[in-house]
Amino acid sequence: MFNALLLEKDDAGQSAKLTVLEHSDLPDAGVLVQVDYSTINYKDALALTGSAPIARHYPMVPGIDLAGTVEQSDDPRWPVGTRVLLNGWGVGEGHWGGLAQYARVNGDWLLEVPPSLSTRQTMAIGTAGYTAALCVNALIDHGTVADDGPILVTGATGGVGSFSVALLAAAGYQVTAVTGKSDAEAYLTSLGADAVIDRATLAEPGKPLQKERWNGVIDAVGGNTLANACAQTRYSGAVAACGLAESPKLQTTVMPFILRGVTLYGIDSVMAPLEHRERAWQCIAMYLNTEALDGMVKEISLAQALTEASSVMAGQVTGRLLVDVNR
Repeated sequence: MFNALLLEKDDAGQSAKLTVLEHSDLPDAGVLVQVDYSTINYKDALALTGSAPIARHYPMVPGIDLAGTVEQSDDPRWPVGTRVLLNGWGVGEGHWGGLAQYARVNGDWLLEVPPSLSTRQTMAIGTAGYTAALCVNALIDHGTVADDGPILVTGATGGVGSFSVALLAAAGYQVTAVTGKSDAEAYLTSLGADAVIDRATLAEPGKPLQKERWNGVIDAVGGNTLANACAQTRYSGAVAACGLAESPKLQTTVMPFILRGVTLYGIDSVMAPLEHRERAWQCIAMYLNTEALDGMVKEISLAQALTEASSVMAGQVTGRLLVDVNR
């Protein structure tokens, strides 16, 4: 038997609870992982609070991230004792996820934990840091040069934003962080931000072309913020969009793209191919100062995840929520 968070649904709606499950309850898959840590991402908060239809069927164990050790395996790539991590691939949505002490998953979805990191550190990083690294790699592949001007990071106190600031700064880029939290400047400068601006400056509808300010952008919020960021991006600059915390809508024009040659990259972390995932974790291992993780992370138990999910939805969480599933 083991502890897990479980989503169920009946005529009254969805419910989430801490419960005890049997190994026989787990879905069929080739690799059984004893989970050490998971996380609460924005998508997990949506699932746990029922704010969006994240779970595709019920019952469902949520949690799009996990890290732990292989306990049983019929996959020769993953022998017993291997430290593994998993981000995305629909776990916590269509396949039982990481907010449990055990998970049974497809071997194709796993990566080996980098030798320089612990399972705790990989989940302190989680999908948020992995997505940030995908965004950073997109800017690097575009040819974005550190000396050519500042990179704008929106939603900077969130998980993706925090890691984007830290990774960009470590790679030598000048970073301008956007936040709505008036008390977050010290936190963001500690991660490496050179400047901090209020999100209100980007939150209202703006002109389709504005003063060129940004050499590149990592956007985790969408909506007017993304539209204004595109309108302010310099000639031949790049924008990496990976989130919709403000809005999924993008009300803009083609003008930044056809008059300034701006490129808008869509960053998907869920189904990204293996080579992109491996490069993202290489980026993290190369640039991330793991000592900075402690200042970005709040560690909680499985039971606490139920209440903390509401705090995420209310925008009251700075940094990362790390879940010790064995607490």
